[in-house]
Amino acid sequence: MSYLFTSESVSEGHPDKIADQISDAILDSFLLRDSEAKVACETLVTSGLVIVGGEITSKSWVDIHKVVRNTIKNIGYNKSEYKFDAESCAIISTIHEQSPDIFQGVAKGRGLHQEQGAGDQGIMFGFACDETEELMPLPITLSHMILKDLSKIRKSKKSQMKYLRPDSKCQVTVEYDKTNQPKRIHTIVISTQHDENINRKDIENDIKNILIKNLIKKLPNKIKLLFDNNIKYHINPTGKFVIGGPHGDTGLTGRKIIVDTYGGSCAHGGGAFSGKDPSKVDRSAAYATRYIAKNLVAAGISKTIQIQVSYAIGYPNPVNIHVDTFGTSQIKHTDSEIASIINNLFDLRPDKIIEKFKLKDPIYFDTASYGHMGRKSFKRKIEIISNSSEKKIKEIELFPWEKVDSVDLIKRKFKI
Repeated sequence: MSYLFTSESVSEGHPDKIADQISDAILDSFLLRDSEAKVACETLVTSGLVIVGGEITSKSWVDIHKVVRNTIKNIGYNKSEYKFDAESCAIISTIHEQSPDIFQGVAKGRGLHQEQGAGDQGIMFGFACDETEELMPLPITLSHMILKDLSKIRKSKKSQMKYLRPDSKCQVTVEYDKTNQPKRIHTIVISTQHDENINRKDIENDIKNILIKNLIKKLPNKIKLLFDNNIKYHINPTGKFVIGGPHGDTGLTGRKIIVDTYGGSCAHGGGAFSGKDPSKVDRSAAYATRYIAKNLVAAGISKTIQIQVSYAIGYPNPVNIHVDTFGTSQIKHTDSEIASIINNLFDLRPDKIIEKFKLKDPIYFDTASYGHMGRKSFKRKIEIISNSSEKKIKEIELFPWEKVDSVDLIKRKFKI
């Protein structure tokens, strides 16, 4: 029996994603100057206004207003007619220091257990499946790809769609067969903000003939074959989308947690990522479990896997590790046995996760739009700024949790 499954993505110009990007830009700015900074930064954006709040403890100082304006400008809100633009928006900062009670739990040698503990209690999930080359679910992968390409078209000087504005959303519905494999693309929904006096039919034609056609060309063959002439399209289904961004809808940090992860294909612990330094296991443990899940699927342990971990605030070791292969395991081990092996194979204490993936580097802004998972790991050179204002070049790695470099280790451990 076939069934349908849908995932959505939103562009970097969506109000909630503006908030996420501001929060992560502030986080990166502090880590650029002080790798030990403790940051929990929340942002609200609305018509003509940005409010930044949260708790930050750092030896360094960051010009919050400058970071906010640069972020908004780079997204593309640079015209007064948008009713929200980088130059004229008001900015209110209400940041204060992190609670000393929390700090002693996440600082080595300070808390009850002396070791660096988790920044909070909670549950985190990692997931992987063999539907795509990225080992991600197909609906969320395509949704991200469509909006990334739409953003490139908008920002191109040679754009054939000069009427595009920054805010947009996409939904992709995939039909699956009875073996849980993608059968065809069923429906694509795209809502894109646009200039006044643009005909909706023209937008629809451009979306189909420019955006989607170019997307299909670069897809792997097995995914190309899922596109046919029976796909249902809903392009700007209200008929008009001129008012958008923070003028059309208030944005908040952490309100797109399903967009950020797996598009609803697995469970979610509820914790957001953006604006949080890696001592917060909401973020670091979610990255670590994604890494483990991806490497397990790449090693052939199962076709699909979900890993849950939980923590107690201030305590270093996970309270539990739970595994679900959804009946797709390719080995003789039970899911409980796989969980036990994971516990022995991977060190999931917060300081060890941070050390393995170098999570004190300023690597977070790029994660704040188009998903934290399923991205390609790559390196970038940046200038690190010290308190003495001395600048030095450092190479950092973005999306290190997406590397597949534990496959041989896993195969040896499972004897396959």
